Amino acid sequence: MSGARRLHLGLALAGPTDAESWRQTLALAEWADRSGFDSFWLPEGHLRPGATSAPLLTLAAVAARTQRLRLGTTSLLLSIHDPARVAADVAALDQLSAGRVILGVGRGFEPAMFKAFGIDPKSKRDRFDEALDAILAAWADGGAAEGDRLRPFQSPHPPIWVAAFGPKGLAQAARRGAPYLASPIESFDAIRENFRAHAAQLPAHVDARTLAVPVMRTVHVAKDAAEAGRVREAAELEFVAIAARARGAIAARASGAADDRVIVGEAGEVADRIAAYREAIGMDHLVVRPASRTGSAERLASLDRLAGEVSARLA
Repeated sequence: MSGARRLHLGLALAGPTDAESWRQTLALAEWADRSGFDSFWLPEGHLRPGATSAPLLTLAAVAARTQRLRLGTTSLLLSIHDPARVAADVAALDQLSAGRVILGVGRGFEPAMFKAFGIDPKSKRDRFDEALDAILAAWADGGAAEGDRLRPFQSPHPPIWVAAFGPKGLAQAARRGAPYLASPIESFDAIRENFRAHAAQLPAHVDARTLAVPVMRTVHVAKDAAEAGRVREAAELEFVAIAARARGAIAARASGAADDRVIVGEAGEVADRIAAYREAIGMDHLVVRPASRTGSAERLASLDRLAGEVSARLA
């Protein structure tokens, strides 16, 4: 299975929050475009650091500075948005980038965010389905005048991946025959079972082997064992903090050894770990989150080793 499809590397960053982080984000996107990465991803988030409230706006800036990177969201929270606005903005971004959008969509989970937007959290799944239906209808509206139709560059529309967490989210993704985008906080065993459950619930006309298999993971390619150990220790602290501030299913999913949720090591070890994901689930898109608590030079060196030495080993 590991050699069935080429592995696509994506780079996922926290959202820029000030002028300097905007500069760094755009510079890193330009570097990724030159260095062999295939896609560039931003999360949507509100009322917390590390996310951006306007990922499509940010990706438009990235589109203007890059030539080949696919532009993705991890994920756009359809439950809190006007679907007509989303349809128009995604279509515009896809046209601007000449068809480079991958639309990752989700429901959201943070109570404070739903309260801020005046949304009942219990309605998030229904709102997600209604919004996605409305977006797809807007793009396919045969009743509109040709000049008024919201036409993405890609036909019939950009790829749609569903960020899912738990059985209900997986079922929503499967019902639509959409790829499931695996969470960076779930263990290797959990996402392997999630992909099995997702495949089992696909409509009869959808072959799981035709769908993208994307996984988001924190990845760090260290120059030596000492650096790898330090990054692993920082990852353990990060996951302890996630589990402590989360609640319910998310806290449970984030609990456990960080090493089962991150890919950290020297080049050979990282290549072996990625190959294991390829063999076990057929992963063909690795969306990479740089390790936290690393300096910009160390982070860039890790990404350079990933795009160079590790990719060469996998090839």
